[in-house]
Amino acid sequence: MLEQIRQRLTQALTPTELEVVDEGHLHAGHAGEGKGHFHVRIVSAAFAGQLPIRRHRMVYAAVDDLMDNGIHALSIDAEDK
Repeated sequence: MLEQIRQRLTQALTPTELEVVDEGHLHAGHAGEGKGHFHVRIVSAAFAGQLPIRRHRMVYAAVDDLMDNGIHALSIDAEDK
């Protein structure tokens, strides 16, 4: 799943920096034992001039079909550079 997320974000947003972290271990005891919890830190020129909510929407659009199909929760830090 990590590699699929990386591929989708790279293809859609051409990041200069990209970090995808599986945070499932932080959610043990939750439904599915925390499976599908990820954090993305992404820096992309595509975010220039975009409000944070728009940046998040761009990330969600890139991984849309993975939501609820491998991704249960996704936290995002999206920056322009």
